[in-house]
Amino acid sequence: MARKKQFDYFGELEHLAKNAHQAAELLEMIATDYSLEKLESEAEKIHILEREGDQIVQKILSELYVSFITPIDREDIVEITQRLDDVLDTINSISYLLSTLVVKELNENAMVFITYGVESTAGVLTATKEFAKFKNSKTLRLMIDEVSEIEGKADKLYSDSLKDLFTNEQNPIEVIRWKNVYDQLEALLNASESVVDVISGLVIKNS
Repeated sequence: MARKKQFDYFGELEHLAKNAHQAAELLEMIATDYSLEKLESEAEKIHILEREGDQIVQKILSELYVSFITPIDREDIVEITQRLDDVLDTINSISYLLSTLVVKELNENAMVFITYGVESTAGVLTATKEFAKFKNSKTLRLMIDEVSEIEGKADKLYSDSLKDLFTNEQNPIEVIRWKNVYDQLEALLNASESVVDVISGLVIKNS
């Protein structure tokens, strides 16, 4: 009787991180030459990645119920899975938010935020790949530091964007609209940093 193939937890986590990075790239593509029509037609690709991400999460959690042996503690697998899912969910929510708030054009600050999002999710993807071999990885620590550095730049951008918004925008509807957009864009960078923070802690725990 053939033995059941061992479940690849790290491979599934990498798949989840890859979906998040692809979703960020799609958001950047939508933002380039942005219009509501382009958003409506292209955002479905992000929604598909998010739904696939939910399936990956369920696959991981279902396997945890029946696995006798896991590469790291079960609760740690659950945590990193949820943090990666948060990144993908946040990108998906940004695409919905832009449509719901009827954002007709993106300003320069929003474009920079989205670029940071692509860079940070790329770092998260690399860090997730390297986590499987963290005892021998030469790049994992660099990726963790890089994502944290990007998040630091995003924090400053968030502060500057709000200051500019509350100083120069006279239309209260625009203030509400852009406050919501900036909040969600910053949440993406926070979610990305949260992933590498968890990975950093798990490396220490399992070393």
